[in-house]
Amino acid sequence: MYITPFDDLALDVRGSASRSASEGILRAGPITGMVQAARRYASAASAARSARLIVGPGRGKLRRVLERIVDSGLVPEPLLRAAIRAICALRLRQERRSVEDEQARHQALVEELRRSDIAIETAAANAQHYEVPAAFFERVLGPHLKYSSCYWPRGVERLGDAEAAMLELTAERAGLADGQDVLDLGCGWGALSLWAARRFPGSRITAISHSRTQRELIEARARAAGLANLRVRTADVRALELPAASFDRVVSIEMFEHMRNYERLLMRIASWLRPGGALFVHVFAHRQYTYPFEDAGRSDWMAREFFTGGLMPSTSLLHHFQRDLLLANEWHLSGTHYARTAEAWYANLMAAREPVRALFAATYGDGEAARRFQRWRVFFLACAELFGYGDGREWLVAHYRFRPR
Repeated sequence: MYITPFDDLALDVRGSASRSASEGILRAGPITGMVQAARRYASAASAARSARLIVGPGRGKLRRVLERIVDSGLVPEPLLRAAIRAICALRLRQERRSVEDEQARHQALVEELRRSDIAIETAAANAQHYEVPAAFFERVLGPHLKYSSCYWPRGVERLGDAEAAMLELTAERAGLADGQDVLDLGCGWGALSLWAARRFPGSRITAISHSRTQRELIEARARAAGLANLRVRTADVRALELPAASFDRVVSIEMFEHMRNYERLLMRIASWLRPGGALFVHVFAHRQYTYPFEDAGRSDWMAREFFTGGLMPSTSLLHHFQRDLLLANEWHLSGTHYARTAEAWYANLMAAREPVRALFAATYGDGEAARRFQRWRVFFLACAELFGYGDGREWLVAHYRFRPR
C-alpha cells in the first residue's frame, strides 16, 4: 500500500530511448508527452520494463510533471498498472540484502519499535482515511463497509459475499461465541462489530475507533438494526483505559499496521483479557520484509497522502513480541484476496465517479475534487497491483491468534 506510479518516482534518462521519452514528456506537455513516450514502447508493460525507475530524493522537476500527469486522470490505466508493477519489483530489489545484513537490519528495526511510542502520526491517519466523508465509503465499499481485505474462496464472486466470508473466517479463527465480551480494537466502519452484534446477540461488543465520523455512522447503523449489545467509543489507543480482565476476546483488523511499539500495545491488551481469553490480529504483510512508510518530502506520495506513520510488517514481525501474549496460531492468505477486494473498490469508485466528485466538491471545494478523486483512483489501483504481484505470494494477509501466558 506504499506504492503508486509517482511515489518518489523519476525516469532515469540514461540511454537514448529513455532520454527521448523523458524529453518528450517535458517538451510536448504532460499528456502529449506521455502519449509520445508510451508509443516508443511496444506495450505499457514493456515501457515499464524499459524505463529505469528510481525511488529517492531529487529529480524533482520530472517527478512533479509525472504527478500532474497522473492527477489529470488521462494516463491510460494499463500504463498506470505497468508502472505500479515495475515499482513493486523495484521495492523488492531495494530490500534484498545478504542474509547477514537482512537479519541485522530486521533486528535493528525490532529494537527501534520497542523504543517507539505505541503509535505515531495518529491525527494524520484520521485525516487520510477515517474522517473522509462516510458517504464516500458507502459508495465504494461493500454492504458491510469492510475497509480491509475480504475473502474470496471458490464460488464467491460479489464483494458483499467476500466481506461476509472474511467476517465468518475471522469469527472462526478468533473463537467468537455467544455470551462473550468482545473488544473490536480499531473497528473501522464497524463491519465486524455490527456483524458480531447480530450474529451473537448474547455477547457484548465494544468497538474502539479514533474517528468521530466512524463512531457516528456505526451508532446510526446499530440503532437502525435495533442492536442494544454494541457500544462504540472514540479513543486514541495510546491513551485507552479499560478495566483489567474485562474481555474474552480482543480482535484487531488492519490496525497493527498503524502501530509501532507492539510490546507495549500487547502488554496493555494482555491486561484487558480474562484468563482463557484470546487476541486475534489481522494484518496485511510482506512475506519477508518489514519497512516503515516515511514521508521524506513532497515526492513521498503514499506516506503523505494515505499512510503517514504506518508500517509494512513482515509475516514474522509479531513473533518478536511475545513477552505478555503467546502466539498460538498463525495463518496466511494469498494477496490475491486483497487484490480482488481492491479491484472491487476500484470498480465501485469508477461506477460512482460523478457522485463521488460531487461529494468531494462539497467537502473540499471544486478545485480539489478532481485531484482527490484521482488520488483515490490510483490508491485502489496501487493496492490491487501490489497484493496481486507475483500471484499474491509477496504481499499477503496474515492472521494471528495469541493467548495469555
